[in-house]
Amino acid sequence: MVLPMTGLIIGLLIGISFPITVPLEYAKFMSVALLASLDSVFGGLRAGIEEKFDNTVFITGFFTNALLAAGLVYIGDRLGIDLYYVSLLAFGLRIFQNLAIIRRYFLKK
Repeated sequence: MVLPMTGLIIGLLIGISFPITVPLEYAKFMSVALLASLDSVFGGLRAGIEEKFDNTVFITGFFTNALLAAGLVYIGDRLGIDLYYVSLLAFGLRIFQNLAIIRRYFLKK
């Protein structure tokens, strides 16, 4: 549990220290890929708390979620439909569900 939190804090510090601008045409891709990756991270934290964490499931889910989300954005962009809203909604809901379960775990402890 300490290692993922340490990695998250280090990543946030690096992100704040080295501001990177993303071109506007890639902003949708990056936002959805970031949200999908955060979903995997919080799902991994939840699995770690429940003692069901599997590294293979985490790694494959991390990359699969990010690639699927970016693929939806690409297809939607080619069709002229904002499909990235679907990914934002789905991953956003899952993040909040995982955070609620993690919060309940710490409140019961």
